[in-house]
Amino acid sequence: MMMMPFSAVVFSMMLLLISRASAFTTRPTTSLQLRHTWRQLLLSSSNRSSQPTQHLFAFTKTTISFDPSVDVRDKATSTIVVGRHSTLKSLIEKQDAYVSLFGFRPHPDILSSMHESITGNQATTSHVIVPTVGPAIPRPPHRLTLCSLQNKVTRHNHPLSLHSMTDSVKSSVKGKGPVRIMVMVEDEYPLGPIAGAISKAFPVFNRKTTSKKTEGDADEDNGDDGTEEEDRLIHVTFLDSKGKIVKNIIEINAAREAAEGVRLACRLVDTHPEELTTTAFAQECHDLFDDDETVTIEEIVGEELKEKGYGGIYNVGKGATHPPRLVILTYEPPKNVLTEESEEQSAITLVGKGIVYDTGGLAIKSRTGMCGMKHDMGGAAGVLGGFTAAVRLRTPRKIRLMLCLAENAIGPNSVRNDDIITQYSGKTVEINNSDAEGRLVLSDAVAHATQHFDDCDLVVDMATLTGAQLVSTGKLHAAILANKEELEQTAVKAGLASGDLCFPLLYAPELLKKEFSSKVADMKNSVKDRSNAQCSCAGHFIESHIDPKYIERNGGWLHVDMAGPGTKAERGTGYGVGLVLSLVGAPGFASRS
Repeated sequence: MMMMPFSAVVFSMMLLLISRASAFTTRPTTSLQLRHTWRQLLLSSSNRSSQPTQHLFAFTKTTISFDPSVDVRDKATSTIVVGRHSTLKSLIEKQDAYVSLFGFRPHPDILSSMHESITGNQATTSHVIVPTVGPAIPRPPHRLTLCSLQNKVTRHNHPLSLHSMTDSVKSSVKGKGPVRIMVMVEDEYPLGPIAGAISKAFPVFNRKTTSKKTEGDADEDNGDDGTEEEDRLIHVTFLDSKGKIVKNIIEINAAREAAEGVRLACRLVDTHPEELTTTAFAQECHDLFDDDETVTIEEIVGEELKEKGYGGIYNVGKGATHPPRLVILTYEPPKNVLTEESEEQSAITLVGKGIVYDTGGLAIKSRTGMCGMKHDMGGAAGVLGGFTAAVRLRTPRKIRLMLCLAENAIGPNSVRNDDIITQYSGKTVEINNSDAEGRLVLSDAVAHATQHFDDCDLVVDMATLTGAQLVSTGKLHAAILANKEELEQTAVKAGLASGDLCFPLLYAPELLKKEFSSKVADMKNSVKDRSNAQCSCAGHFIESHIDPKYIERNGGWLHVDMAGPGTKAERGTGYGVGLVLSLVGAPGFASRS
């Protein structure tokens, strides 16, 4: 074989990269981008979908510990005490417990003054640098923060206003060294939702090339206060109404797994699409469960989707470099965790929209509208995080997880507006908006679940489905649609218990189905009138593909549109993990022992 000079190889590779980029992007590739890409190629022999070479980046790690021991107490450089204004006062009055709690004896007048400076009418914080006076080993001055939560909230909020707790904790972590967070949970509030809220304050994903923050980098409006820039230990301790450390192992395990599930979901949502392809997403599932005997994994990939009739998933993803996939995970609880009551429970099926990137397809999004569309797999991330935590907690209920993975890309094979596709339900759909792709992939999975899973009596689909959701229920509450009123009420209660808040939409399929009428197919995929309950319409589209026999046997269906609460300040929130854990009844998550 004739060998080319190295310079010729470089030039040829650059030409190849230019030709590939022109086929899949709408902007010209710059020489800087080419140099970066060529550098990646030199540093790695893997293909385009591979993970970047790790030494290019300053990877950081924040470890969150829920060990009830006080070993970290004397190592911490700062302490944050979180609770409602009234409960913080009761703790401050227990002066004889200061040393055991803090490892030193802060002056009572300092704590009292801090408490008086904050209010119980809203979430507020107060901090001070205090000397570490007491019987402990001499330590440097200590940063002490009180985070006061509202004493009372309205009926559509978690009693401890967990969103406020996340924000308060995030803004209170400053400086270097281990941080100890003590949460006054009182006696009625489960630990799992609180742990999930705290974990949201510490993002995982980071591809910055340096961990050193430059002056002025911190931008509170963008949610970037530097907490993710430095390796650190966060130690969380829960205190009951008497100020005693909660040590119940079931509750602590639930807190730990809920936090890990949230951080998994956040990491996936934050990961950019060049790295989190459909192939990589599926591999995440294998990495999580290949060694777990309670979980089996099945995949239907690429052309096999077409052959087996999954027209929604296949057509949405067929234009991308990485093939579309339907990943089905099944958890069978071990016999030793089953009780007589749990054995009578039917299985639950979770369905997640996993559009790893949404260009809008040939109905292309705008330059600004496309940015952030890596988050369009937030539904799949949320149900995967919840499923993972439920499995780790050995939930005594059979759970299935269906991930609809695709990239809504632009290319010669992309589905076109005016195409007619056949969904797994057998119904035909005229595409009038390739940017309404989420409902197409979810409909295939919901049809599969209701046709083939005879032991299932509840199907829950979760998706960043519509921008209209934010208009309907806001940025903190997901919009839900349920085919039964009692299921709707159950979901709202699960949201309030878990902190993954949700609120019902209008349920009236017989009034809204006309929005999808088509002259040449069973339906179109996007509404005629965007001002007519658009968010409900999108859910009803999915519902129309449920197998009629499933409805006849009184099967339940819950749709969760979490386009708003799925992200905040360009970061994933882990929404859905807590809601799933509450719905499936994960041990220790939604109740106190």
